[in-house]
Amino acid sequence: MDIGNKIRQLRTQKGLTLEELASRSELTKGFLSQLERNLTSPSIDSLDDILEALGTNLSDFFREDKVERFIFREEDFFVDERDGCTVHWIVPNTQKNRMEPILLTLPENGQSFELAPHSGEEFGYVIEGEATLECDGKQSTLHKGETFYLHGRTFHSIRNTHKKPAQILWVSTPPLF
Repeated sequence: MDIGNKIRQLRTQKGLTLEELASRSELTKGFLSQLERNLTSPSIDSLDDILEALGTNLSDFFREDKVERFIFREEDFFVDERDGCTVHWIVPNTQKNRMEPILLTLPENGQSFELAPHSGEEFGYVIEGEATLECDGKQSTLHKGETFYLHGRTFHSIRNTHKKPAQILWVSTPPLF
């Protein structure tokens, strides 16, 4: 662990100068400067004083954050064949996140499930083909490369009325697919 850098990050997050931290921790500015540059190491007592001045403690300071996975490959996807569409869940376990992306494939005359009104927002991007967005009784045709962005206050769905399959990247917040 890079103790000096982590102390510098905490100090700058708190908006403190080296002089202010020195005053609060009863250590010298020179010592803290050397510490932040990893030119010296603190005693446990000195580190405890510094962390107290920064509003944290030894336990929290040394707790390593679990590295969350952020890259997903095709072998991670879950494919759900439904009547009228295929849903590719492209990020596993998104129900714990703020948004949920899916890759939706619609064959000729295929249609997505109808989404009920909700308090979130949705974004879609047509990767291939054309699709018709039905929202609040209105229909809008989307072509390859076009997007939609809507608030989820109404019933809505997407259908393919063309002969070629359509593929749409669809993102919802909060997760609801």
